[in-house]
Amino acid sequence: MKLHRIKGYIQDIYLAEYADKLLLLDGCCRADIASIESFITIQLKRPMSDLKLIVVTHMHPDHAGAAQTLRKKYGTKVAMANVAGQWYSGIDGRLMHLTDMLLTLWVASRKKKQKKFIYYARKLTPDYYLTDLQFLPGFDDWQVHFTQGHTDRDISLYHQASAQVYVADLMVKVRDNFIPPYPVFYPKRYFSSLKKIQALPVQQVLLAHGASVNLTAEQWQHLLALAPSQPATHWRTVKTKLKRVLLNREY
Repeated sequence: MKLHRIKGYIQDIYLAEYADKLLLLDGCCRADIASIESFITIQLKRPMSDLKLIVVTHMHPDHAGAAQTLRKKYGTKVAMANVAGQWYSGIDGRLMHLTDMLLTLWVASRKKKQKKFIYYARKLTPDYYLTDLQFLPGFDDWQVHFTQGHTDRDISLYHQASAQVYVADLMVKVRDNFIPPYPVFYPKRYFSSLKKIQALPVQQVLLAHGASVNLTAEQWQHLLALAPSQPATHWRTVKTKLKRVLLNREY
């Protein structure tokens, strides 16, 4: 297995290459489709039909946005966590889906990237539903680990043979520090997920935002200390800001 890292629209893309197949460790952003196609067909000189599986670690735009289009174009199978329901369900889900796409475009602008079309369907029915600790279908050197907290369906992918684990948005690297992602909907699950990954015998932690790192014991402790004790979500942020505005007006 050879692991390639490709610079995506706002995140790093990890593509695992084998003699007879390819695996995308995440569903990327819709704006990444051309980059993925170019890398596979031009850099690797392989047909797109070699892309056998895309894992969607969670439903945010930079982790699920390309999956359905690539499946439709090339017949690639899609896998995600076996969690009931759709993440973006109901009226709140529609609003959150829109908000998350706007946040993606905001991050892109901060990175001095051109505004691109990133719309994708807010609902996804995968070909494979993944359970905790199972191995990926067709890629049994990669083990699924549920690492919920950021959302209710986050997964990480552990490759024991190379002592690497892809954790998607479990943490974000900012300069030389590691911090929790935003949002964190389930703080207790999030803290447990950090401890779960910390306990794995790994040499490299692959981040969607911050490349490949080897956290020291001190960095792990700092990250654990920063883990929120209350949900840190879009609506809570809005309510907090509104409360501050109203309190300032009273005085």
